[in-house]
Amino acid sequence: MTSNAKEPKMALDAKSPAATPLNDGTTDYVPLRKKYNSKEPHITEQPITWANWYKHINWLNCFFILFIPFLGCVGAYWTPLQLYTGIFTVVYYFNAALGITAGYHRFWAHRCYKATLPLRIYLAAAGAGAGQGSIRWWSRGHRSHHRYTDTEKDPYSAQKGFWYSHIGWMVLKQNPKRIGRTDVTDLDADAVVVWQHTNYIKSALFMCLVFPTLVCGLGWGDWLGGFVYGGILRVFFIQQATFCVNSLAHWIGEQPFDDRNSPRDHVITAFVTLGEGYHNFHHEFPSDYRNAIEWWQYDPTKWSIWVWKQLGLAYDLKQFRQNEIEKGRIQQLQKKLDQKRSTLDWGIPLDQLPVMDWDDFVTEAKNGRALVTIGGVIHDITSFIKEHPGGKAFISSAVGKDATAIFNGGVYNHSNAAHNLLSTMRVAVLRGGCEVEIWKRSLPDGKSPMLTDSTGQRIVRAGDQVTRTAQPVPMLSTEAR
Repeated sequence: MTSNAKEPKMALDAKSPAATPLNDGTTDYVPLRKKYNSKEPHITEQPITWANWYKHINWLNCFFILFIPFLGCVGAYWTPLQLYTGIFTVVYYFNAALGITAGYHRFWAHRCYKATLPLRIYLAAAGAGAGQGSIRWWSRGHRSHHRYTDTEKDPYSAQKGFWYSHIGWMVLKQNPKRIGRTDVTDLDADAVVVWQHTNYIKSALFMCLVFPTLVCGLGWGDWLGGFVYGGILRVFFIQQATFCVNSLAHWIGEQPFDDRNSPRDHVITAFVTLGEGYHNFHHEFPSDYRNAIEWWQYDPTKWSIWVWKQLGLAYDLKQFRQNEIEKGRIQQLQKKLDQKRSTLDWGIPLDQLPVMDWDDFVTEAKNGRALVTIGGVIHDITSFIKEHPGGKAFISSAVGKDATAIFNGGVYNHSNAAHNLLSTMRVAVLRGGCEVEIWKRSLPDGKSPMLTDSTGQRIVRAGDQVTRTAQPVPMLSTEAR
Protein backbone atom coordinates (compact mmCIF):
# COMPACT_ATOMS: atom_id res chain seq x y z
CA MET A 1 0.00 0.00 0.00
CA THR A 2 2.99 2.24 -0.46
CA SER A 3 2.31 2.95 -4.12
CA ASN A 4 0.78 6.13 -5.45
CA ALA A 5 -2.97 5.79 -4.98
CA LYS A 6 -3.77 7.63 -8.20
CA GLU A 7 -1.14 5.95 -10.32
CA PRO A 8 -2.84 2.65 -11.23
CA LYS A 9 -5.59 4.18 -13.34
CA MET A 10 -3.22 6.09 -15.57
CA ALA A 11 0.15 4.32 -15.45
CA LEU A 12 -0.52 2.26 -18.55
CA ASP A 13 -1.75 5.14 -20.67
CA ALA A 14 0.55 4.91 -23.68
CA LYS A 15 -0.94 8.10 -25.11
CA SER A 16 0.45 10.22 -22.30
CA PRO A 17 2.44 13.04 -23.97
CA ALA A 18 5.02 12.97 -21.18
CA ALA A 19 6.01 9.39 -21.92
CA THR A 20 8.93 9.97 -24.26
CA PRO A 21 10.40 6.89 -26.03
CA LEU A 22 14.16 6.61 -25.78
CA ASN A 23 16.74 4.88 -27.93
CA ASP A 24 17.42 2.29 -25.21
CA GLY A 25 13.84 1.08 -25.23
CA THR A 26 12.84 2.79 -21.99
CA THR A 27 10.56 5.75 -21.37
CA ASP A 28 10.67 8.72 -19.05
CA TYR A 29 8.88 8.08 -15.79
CA VAL A 30 5.53 9.82 -15.50
CA PRO A 31 4.22 10.17 -11.92
CA LEU A 32 0.70 10.53 -13.35
CA ARG A 33 -0.70 12.81 -10.71
CA LYS A 34 -3.28 15.16 -12.17
CA LYS A 35 -1.77 18.21 -10.50
CA TYR A 36 1.81 17.37 -11.42
CA ASN A 37 3.55 19.68 -13.86
CA SER A 38 6.89 18.37 -15.09
CA LYS A 39 7.95 21.90 -16.06
CA GLU A 40 7.67 23.19 -12.49
CA PRO A 41 10.54 22.63 -10.00
CA HIS A 42 10.01 19.59 -7.81
CA ILE A 43 9.94 20.08 -4.05
CA THR A 44 13.07 17.91 -3.70
CA GLU A 45 15.02 20.58 -5.57
CA GLN A 46 14.47 22.90 -2.62
CA PRO A 47 16.34 22.52 0.68
CA ILE A 48 14.38 21.33 3.69
CA THR A 49 13.53 24.26 5.96
CA TRP A 50 11.22 24.87 8.92
CA ALA A 51 8.82 26.55 6.51
CA ASN A 52 8.57 23.74 3.94
CA TRP A 53 9.56 20.53 5.71
CA TYR A 54 6.02 19.16 5.57
CA LYS A 55 6.06 19.44 1.77
CA HIS A 56 8.99 17.00 1.61
CA ILE A 57 7.05 14.31 3.45
CA ASN A 58 5.14 11.64 1.56
CA TRP A 59 2.16 11.69 3.90
CA LEU A 60 0.31 8.87 2.15
CA ASN A 61 3.20 6.46 2.64
CA CYS A 62 3.73 7.67 6.19
CA PHE A 63 0.11 6.89 6.95
CA PHE A 64 0.36 3.30 5.71
CA ILE A 65 3.86 2.31 6.87
CA LEU A 66 4.16 4.30 10.11
CA PHE A 67 0.82 5.55 11.48
CA ILE A 68 -1.25 2.41 10.83
CA PRO A 69 1.43 0.08 12.33
CA PHE A 70 1.55 2.37 15.38
CA LEU A 71 -2.18 1.91 15.83
CA GLY A 72 -1.65 -1.84 15.39
CA CYS A 73 0.89 -1.87 18.23
CA VAL A 74 -1.55 0.01 20.45
CA GLY A 75 -4.33 -2.42 19.48
CA ALA A 76 -2.08 -5.41 20.22
CA TYR A 77 -1.71 -4.21 23.81
CA TRP A 78 -5.45 -4.62 24.31
CA THR A 79 -5.89 -7.68 22.07
CA PRO A 80 -4.60 -11.06 23.33
CA LEU A 81 -2.97 -13.23 20.67
CA GLN A 82 -4.81 -16.51 20.25
CA LEU A 83 -2.95 -19.67 19.22
CA TYR A 84 -4.78 -20.18 15.94
CA THR A 85 -4.44 -16.52 15.06
CA GLY A 86 -0.69 -16.70 15.70
CA ILE A 87 -0.31 -19.79 13.51
CA PHE A 88 -2.35 -18.22 10.73
CA THR A 89 -0.33 -14.99 10.96
CA VAL A 90 2.96 -16.86 10.52
CA VAL A 91 1.63 -18.91 7.59
CA TYR A 92 0.13 -15.88 5.92
CA TYR A 93 3.33 -13.92 6.55
CA PHE A 94 5.33 -16.58 4.72
CA ASN A 95 2.95 -16.64 1.75
CA ALA A 96 2.73 -12.86 1.44
CA ALA A 97 6.52 -12.62 1.72
CA LEU A 98 6.83 -15.19 -1.09
CA GLY A 99 4.56 -12.94 -3.13
CA ILE A 100 7.33 -10.35 -2.90
CA THR A 101 10.49 -12.47 -3.03
CA ALA A 102 9.40 -15.15 -5.52
CA GLY A 103 6.79 -13.04 -7.29
CA TYR A 104 7.54 -9.33 -7.45
CA HIS A 105 11.29 -9.82 -7.24
CA ARG A 106 12.54 -13.00 -8.90
CA PHE A 107 9.66 -13.52 -11.34
CA TRP A 108 8.45 -10.12 -12.47
CA ALA A 109 11.42 -7.84 -11.77
CA HIS A 110 14.13 -10.25 -12.98
CA ARG A 111 12.32 -12.91 -15.01
CA CYS A 112 14.34 -15.65 -13.33
CA TYR A 113 11.77 -18.29 -14.28
CA LYS A 114 8.43 -18.68 -16.00
CA ALA A 115 5.14 -19.23 -14.20
CA THR A 116 1.78 -20.61 -15.20
CA LEU A 117 -1.36 -18.49 -14.87
CA PRO A 118 -2.49 -20.05 -11.54
CA LEU A 119 0.93 -19.38 -10.00
CA ARG A 120 0.99 -15.80 -11.33
CA ILE A 121 -2.43 -15.13 -9.84
CA TYR A 122 -1.35 -16.56 -6.49
CA LEU A 123 1.86 -14.49 -6.46
CA ALA A 124 0.00 -11.31 -7.43
CA ALA A 125 -2.60 -11.84 -4.70
CA ALA A 126 0.00 -12.75 -2.07
CA GLY A 127 2.15 -9.78 -3.10
CA ALA A 128 -0.82 -7.45 -2.70
CA GLY A 129 -1.14 -8.82 0.83
CA ALA A 130 2.36 -7.54 1.62
CA GLY A 131 1.30 -3.90 1.14
CA GLN A 132 4.32 -2.82 -0.92
CA GLY A 133 2.74 -1.34 -4.03
CA SER A 134 1.70 -2.89 -7.30
CA ILE A 135 3.84 -5.33 -9.25
CA ARG A 136 4.48 -2.74 -11.94
CA TRP A 137 5.43 0.03 -9.51
CA TRP A 138 7.63 -2.26 -7.39
CA SER A 139 9.40 -3.94 -10.31
CA ARG A 140 10.01 -0.69 -12.10
CA GLY A 141 11.75 0.77 -9.06
CA HIS A 142 13.77 -2.38 -8.48
CA ARG A 143 14.99 -2.49 -12.06
CA SER A 144 16.15 1.11 -11.63
CA HIS A 145 17.96 0.05 -8.47
CA HIS A 146 19.88 -2.64 -10.34
CA ARG A 147 20.65 -0.49 -13.36
CA TYR A 148 21.84 2.49 -11.32
CA THR A 149 23.05 0.89 -8.08
CA ASP A 150 24.57 3.37 -5.61
CA THR A 151 24.00 6.39 -7.86
CA GLU A 152 21.64 9.36 -7.76
CA LYS A 153 19.29 7.48 -10.08
CA ASP A 154 18.99 4.59 -7.64
CA PRO A 155 15.62 5.12 -5.89
CA TYR A 156 16.95 3.70 -2.62
CA SER A 157 20.68 4.24 -2.95
CA ALA A 158 22.74 2.99 -0.01
CA GLN A 159 25.09 5.93 -0.59
CA LYS A 160 22.46 8.20 0.96
CA GLY A 161 22.72 6.43 4.28
CA PHE A 162 21.42 3.33 6.00
CA TRP A 163 18.12 4.82 7.16
CA TYR A 164 17.40 6.51 3.85
CA SER A 165 17.81 3.24 1.96
CA HIS A 166 15.74 1.44 4.58
CA ILE A 167 12.73 3.72 4.96
CA GLY A 168 13.69 7.31 4.18
CA TRP A 169 13.07 6.87 0.46
CA MET A 170 9.48 5.93 1.31
CA VAL A 171 8.63 8.67 3.79
CA LEU A 172 10.34 11.45 1.82
CA LYS A 173 9.16 12.53 -1.59
CA GLN A 174 11.35 11.58 -4.55
CA ASN A 175 11.81 13.53 -7.72
CA PRO A 176 10.45 11.23 -10.46
CA LYS A 177 12.74 12.91 -13.00
CA ARG A 178 15.81 11.68 -11.09
CA ILE A 179 14.82 8.02 -10.89
CA GLY A 180 16.63 5.96 -13.51
CA ARG A 181 14.71 4.82 -16.58
CA THR A 182 13.82 1.18 -17.09
CA ASP A 183 11.90 -0.89 -19.61
CA VAL A 184 8.59 -2.27 -18.32
CA THR A 185 6.97 -3.18 -21.63
CA ASP A 186 7.02 -6.86 -20.65
CA LEU A 187 5.04 -6.02 -17.51
CA ASP A 188 2.53 -3.99 -19.51
CA ALA A 189 1.94 -7.08 -21.66
CA ASP A 190 1.12 -9.25 -18.62
CA ALA A 191 -2.65 -9.27 -17.99
CA VAL A 192 -2.18 -10.21 -14.32
CA VAL A 193 0.17 -7.27 -13.77
CA VAL A 194 -2.16 -4.87 -15.56
CA TRP A 195 -5.21 -5.98 -13.58
CA GLN A 196 -3.43 -5.84 -10.24
CA HIS A 197 -1.92 -2.44 -11.06
CA THR A 198 -5.27 -0.99 -12.12
CA ASN A 199 -7.07 -2.39 -9.07
CA TYR A 200 -4.20 -2.20 -6.62
CA ILE A 201 -5.78 -0.14 -3.83
CA LYS A 202 -8.84 -2.37 -3.60
CA SER A 203 -6.69 -5.52 -3.89
CA ALA A 204 -4.26 -4.37 -1.21
CA LEU A 205 -6.94 -3.34 1.27
CA PHE A 206 -8.68 -6.68 0.86
CA MET A 207 -5.57 -8.89 1.02
CA CYS A 208 -3.83 -6.88 3.74
CA LEU A 209 -6.72 -6.32 6.13
CA VAL A 210 -10.07 -7.78 5.09
CA PHE A 211 -8.89 -11.29 4.18
CA PRO A 212 -7.01 -12.07 7.43
CA THR A 213 -9.87 -10.57 9.46
CA LEU A 214 -12.39 -12.81 7.71
CA VAL A 215 -10.26 -15.94 8.09
CA CYS A 216 -9.68 -15.45 11.82
CA GLY A 217 -13.20 -14.18 12.44
CA LEU A 218 -15.11 -16.86 10.54
CA GLY A 219 -12.62 -19.55 11.46
CA TRP A 220 -12.45 -19.23 15.26
CA GLY A 221 -14.20 -15.97 16.14
CA ASP A 222 -11.09 -13.79 16.57
CA TRP A 223 -12.12 -10.84 14.38
CA LEU A 224 -10.02 -8.22 16.14
CA GLY A 225 -6.98 -10.50 16.43
CA GLY A 226 -7.13 -11.25 12.72
CA PHE A 227 -7.28 -7.54 11.95
CA VAL A 228 -4.45 -6.57 14.31
CA TYR A 229 -2.05 -9.52 14.09
CA GLY A 230 -2.91 -11.15 10.77
CA GLY A 231 -3.42 -7.79 9.12
CA ILE A 232 -1.67 -4.67 10.42
CA LEU A 233 1.33 -6.09 12.28
CA ARG A 234 1.99 -8.82 9.73
CA VAL A 235 2.14 -6.23 6.94
CA PHE A 236 4.40 -4.02 9.04
CA PHE A 237 6.92 -6.81 9.62
CA ILE A 238 6.91 -7.85 5.96
CA GLN A 239 7.57 -4.27 4.91
CA GLN A 240 10.45 -3.88 7.34
CA ALA A 241 11.92 -7.23 6.27
CA THR A 242 11.81 -6.21 2.61
CA PHE A 243 13.32 -2.81 3.44
CA CYS A 244 16.24 -4.70 5.00
CA VAL A 245 17.20 -5.87 1.50
CA ASN A 246 17.65 -2.22 0.55
CA SER A 247 19.56 -1.30 3.69
CA LEU A 248 21.01 -4.20 5.70
CA ALA A 249 21.98 -6.19 2.60
CA HIS A 250 24.05 -3.21 1.45
CA TRP A 251 25.70 -2.66 4.81
CA ILE A 252 26.55 -5.93 6.57
CA GLY A 253 28.29 -9.01 5.18
CA GLU A 254 30.88 -10.08 2.63
CA GLN A 255 31.39 -9.36 -1.05
CA PRO A 256 32.64 -12.65 -2.53
CA PHE A 257 31.82 -11.79 -6.16
CA ASP A 258 32.35 -8.04 -6.59
CA ASP A 259 33.11 -5.11 -4.31
CA ARG A 260 32.65 -2.24 -6.74
CA ASN A 261 29.13 -1.65 -5.41
CA SER A 262 27.59 -1.98 -1.95
CA PRO A 263 25.55 -5.26 -2.07
CA ARG A 264 26.71 -7.88 0.43
CA ASP A 265 26.01 -11.47 1.46
CA HIS A 266 25.03 -12.26 5.03
CA VAL A 267 23.07 -15.08 6.64
CA ILE A 268 21.24 -12.74 9.04
CA THR A 269 19.74 -10.76 6.16
CA ALA A 270 18.88 -14.04 4.45
CA PHE A 271 16.91 -15.24 7.49
CA VAL A 272 15.02 -11.95 7.69
CA THR A 273 14.11 -11.88 3.98
CA LEU A 274 13.42 -15.53 3.03
CA GLY A 275 16.79 -15.91 1.34
CA GLU A 276 17.21 -12.49 -0.25
CA GLY A 277 20.23 -11.74 1.94
CA TYR A 278 22.80 -13.21 -0.47
CA HIS A 279 22.68 -9.87 -2.19
CA ASN A 280 26.20 -9.68 -3.58
CA PHE A 281 25.56 -12.85 -5.59
CA HIS A 282 22.18 -11.53 -6.68
CA HIS A 283 23.56 -8.25 -8.02
CA GLU A 284 26.22 -10.10 -9.97
CA PHE A 285 23.84 -12.75 -11.34
CA PRO A 286 20.37 -11.14 -11.16
CA SER A 287 18.74 -13.51 -13.64
CA ASP A 288 19.53 -16.59 -11.51
CA TYR A 289 16.42 -17.87 -9.72
CA ARG A 290 18.62 -18.65 -6.72
CA ASN A 291 20.14 -16.23 -4.25
CA ALA A 292 21.88 -18.94 -2.24
CA ILE A 293 23.88 -21.38 -4.37
CA GLU A 294 25.23 -23.64 -1.62
CA TRP A 295 23.01 -26.43 -0.30
CA TRP A 296 23.47 -25.29 3.28
CA GLN A 297 22.53 -21.66 2.68
CA TYR A 298 19.07 -20.47 3.74
CA ASP A 299 16.91 -19.60 0.72
CA PRO A 300 13.28 -20.77 1.14
CA THR A 301 12.30 -18.68 -1.90
CA LYS A 302 14.58 -20.84 -4.06
CA TRP A 303 13.18 -24.00 -2.51
CA SER A 304 9.61 -22.85 -3.15
CA ILE A 305 10.31 -22.12 -6.81
CA TRP A 306 11.92 -25.54 -7.18
CA VAL A 307 8.86 -27.20 -5.61
CA TRP A 308 6.58 -25.27 -7.96
CA LYS A 309 8.62 -26.63 -10.84
CA GLN A 310 8.07 -30.19 -9.62
CA LEU A 311 4.34 -29.45 -9.47
CA GLY A 312 4.31 -28.09 -13.01
CA LEU A 313 3.55 -24.52 -11.91
CA ALA A 314 6.99 -23.07 -12.77
CA TYR A 315 9.41 -23.85 -15.57
CA ASP A 316 12.53 -22.59 -17.36
CA LEU A 317 14.30 -21.86 -14.10
CA LYS A 318 17.39 -19.81 -14.97
CA GLN A 319 20.79 -20.57 -13.49
CA PHE A 320 24.06 -18.88 -14.34
CA ARG A 321 26.69 -21.35 -15.48
CA GLN A 322 28.78 -22.53 -12.56
CA ASN A 323 31.92 -21.85 -14.57
CA GLU A 324 31.03 -18.14 -14.77
CA ILE A 325 30.10 -17.99 -11.11
CA GLU A 326 33.47 -19.45 -10.14
CA LYS A 327 35.19 -16.96 -12.44
CA GLY A 328 33.60 -14.13 -10.51
CA ARG A 329 34.56 -15.68 -7.19
CA ILE A 330 38.17 -16.24 -8.28
CA GLN A 331 38.46 -12.73 -9.73
CA GLN A 332 37.29 -11.21 -6.47
CA LEU A 333 39.71 -13.38 -4.49
CA GLN A 334 42.50 -12.32 -6.82
CA LYS A 335 41.50 -8.68 -6.38
CA LYS A 336 41.75 -9.05 -2.62
CA LEU A 337 45.14 -10.73 -3.01
CA ASP A 338 46.30 -7.89 -5.23
CA GLN A 339 45.17 -5.34 -2.68
CA LYS A 340 47.07 -7.20 0.02
CA ARG A 341 50.10 -7.60 -2.25
CA SER A 342 50.23 -3.86 -2.88
CA THR A 343 50.77 -3.23 0.83
CA LEU A 344 53.87 -5.45 1.00
CA ASP A 345 57.52 -4.71 0.22
CA TRP A 346 58.64 -6.87 -2.69
CA GLY A 347 61.94 -5.06 -3.20
CA ILE A 348 62.97 -2.62 -5.92
CA PRO A 349 61.80 -3.91 -9.33
CA LEU A 350 64.67 -5.29 -11.42
CA ASP A 351 64.13 -2.83 -14.24
CA GLN A 352 64.63 0.04 -11.80
CA LEU A 353 67.93 -1.20 -10.42
CA PRO A 354 71.28 0.22 -11.62
CA VAL A 355 73.73 -2.07 -13.42
CA MET A 356 77.02 -2.66 -11.58
CA ASP A 357 80.25 -4.14 -13.01
CA TRP A 358 81.92 -7.05 -11.24
CA ASP A 359 85.00 -5.02 -10.41
CA ASP A 360 82.92 -2.29 -8.82
CA PHE A 361 81.02 -4.94 -6.91
CA VAL A 362 84.24 -6.43 -5.51
CA THR A 363 85.66 -2.98 -4.69
CA GLU A 364 82.52 -1.95 -2.80
CA ALA A 365 82.64 -5.19 -0.83
CA LYS A 366 86.30 -4.66 0.10
CA ASN A 367 85.54 -1.12 1.27
CA GLY A 368 83.25 -2.45 4.00
CA ARG A 369 79.91 -2.75 2.25
CA ALA A 370 78.48 -6.27 2.72
CA LEU A 371 77.46 -7.05 -0.87
CA VAL A 372 76.66 -10.49 -2.26
CA THR A 373 75.43 -11.46 -5.70
CA ILE A 374 72.81 -14.17 -6.09
CA GLY A 375 71.24 -15.03 -9.42
CA GLY A 376 72.83 -11.99 -11.06
CA VAL A 377 71.31 -9.56 -8.54
CA ILE A 378 73.49 -7.70 -6.03
CA HIS A 379 72.19 -7.46 -2.48
CA ASP A 380 73.37 -5.35 0.47
CA ILE A 381 73.16 -7.62 3.54
CA THR A 382 74.98 -5.29 5.94
CA SER A 383 72.05 -4.90 8.32
CA PHE A 384 71.17 -8.59 8.21
CA ILE A 385 74.52 -10.20 9.00
CA LYS A 386 73.90 -10.28 12.74
CA GLU A 387 70.35 -11.61 12.25
CA HIS A 388 71.32 -14.49 9.96
CA PRO A 389 69.86 -17.70 11.48
CA GLY A 390 72.81 -19.72 10.27
CA GLY A 391 75.31 -17.51 12.01
CA LYS A 392 77.43 -14.49 11.16
CA ALA A 393 80.38 -16.56 9.90
CA PHE A 394 78.42 -18.37 7.20
CA ILE A 395 76.91 -15.27 5.64
CA SER A 396 80.09 -13.22 6.00
CA SER A 397 82.00 -15.80 3.97
CA ALA A 398 79.81 -14.97 0.94
CA VAL A 399 80.48 -11.21 0.96
CA GLY A 400 82.12 -10.03 -2.26
CA LYS A 401 81.35 -13.32 -4.00
CA ASP A 402 78.74 -14.93 -6.26
CA ALA A 403 76.73 -16.85 -3.67
CA THR A 404 74.14 -18.28 -6.06
CA ALA A 405 75.20 -21.91 -5.57
CA ILE A 406 75.73 -21.48 -1.84
CA PHE A 407 72.26 -19.95 -1.36
CA ASN A 408 70.48 -22.53 -3.52
CA GLY A 409 71.70 -25.74 -1.95
CA GLY A 410 75.47 -25.64 -1.98
CA VAL A 411 75.48 -24.94 1.73
CA TYR A 412 71.77 -24.68 2.45
CA ASN A 413 68.71 -24.73 0.20
CA HIS A 414 66.93 -21.62 1.47
CA SER A 415 63.17 -21.35 1.83
CA ASN A 416 60.75 -19.14 -0.06
CA ALA A 417 60.70 -16.84 2.96
CA ALA A 418 64.47 -16.40 2.70
CA HIS A 419 64.24 -15.57 -1.02
CA ASN A 420 61.45 -13.09 -0.36
CA LEU A 421 63.42 -11.42 2.41
CA LEU A 422 66.47 -11.27 0.18
CA SER A 423 64.48 -9.40 -2.50
CA THR A 424 64.05 -6.46 -0.11
CA MET A 425 67.86 -6.05 -0.04
CA ARG A 426 68.41 -5.55 -3.79
CA VAL A 427 70.70 -2.70 -4.76
CA ALA A 428 71.87 -3.47 -8.31
CA VAL A 429 72.00 -5.93 -11.23
CA LEU A 430 75.35 -7.48 -12.10
CA ARG A 431 76.69 -6.79 -15.57
CA GLY A 432 77.57 -10.10 -17.24
CA GLY A 433 76.95 -13.57 -15.93
CA CYS A 434 73.20 -13.99 -15.36
CA GLU A 435 72.29 -10.47 -16.41
CA VAL A 436 70.67 -11.51 -19.71
CA GLU A 437 68.44 -14.11 -18.07
CA ILE A 438 67.44 -11.62 -15.39
CA TRP A 439 66.26 -9.09 -17.94
CA LYS A 440 64.39 -11.79 -19.87
CA ARG A 441 62.44 -12.57 -16.73
CA SER A 442 61.53 -8.94 -16.19
CA LEU A 443 60.61 -7.93 -19.73
CA PRO A 444 57.27 -8.75 -21.44
CA ASP A 445 58.95 -10.11 -24.57
CA GLY A 446 61.18 -12.52 -22.71
CA LYS A 447 60.81 -16.26 -22.38
CA SER A 448 59.04 -15.80 -19.05
CA PRO A 449 56.53 -12.95 -19.54
CA MET A 450 56.20 -10.48 -16.71
CA LEU A 451 52.94 -11.04 -14.83
CA THR A 452 51.43 -8.07 -13.03
CA ASP A 453 48.45 -7.79 -10.73
CA SER A 454 45.59 -5.27 -10.96
CA THR A 455 47.71 -2.69 -9.10
CA GLY A 456 50.52 -2.99 -11.67
CA GLN A 457 52.94 -4.83 -9.41
CA ARG A 458 54.81 -7.85 -10.63
CA ILE A 459 53.46 -11.14 -9.35
CA VAL A 460 56.24 -13.20 -7.77
CA ARG A 461 55.03 -16.73 -7.16
CA ALA A 462 56.66 -19.09 -4.70
CA GLY A 463 59.57 -20.81 -6.36
CA ASP A 464 59.79 -18.21 -9.15
CA GLN A 465 61.92 -15.68 -7.28
CA VAL A 466 64.81 -14.33 -9.32
CA THR A 467 67.33 -15.62 -6.82
CA ARG A 468 65.96 -19.16 -6.84
CA THR A 469 67.72 -21.45 -9.30
CA ALA A 470 67.73 -25.19 -9.87
CA GLN A 471 69.56 -26.99 -7.11
CA PRO A 472 73.07 -27.91 -8.34
CA VAL A 473 73.59 -31.58 -9.21
CA PRO A 474 76.34 -33.01 -6.95
CA MET A 475 79.39 -34.28 -8.80
CA LEU A 476 80.16 -38.00 -8.44
CA SER A 477 83.38 -38.82 -6.67
CA THR A 478 86.19 -40.80 -8.33
CA GLU A 479 85.47 -43.75 -6.08
CA ALA A 480 81.81 -43.77 -7.10
CA ARG A 481 82.77 -43.88 -10.74
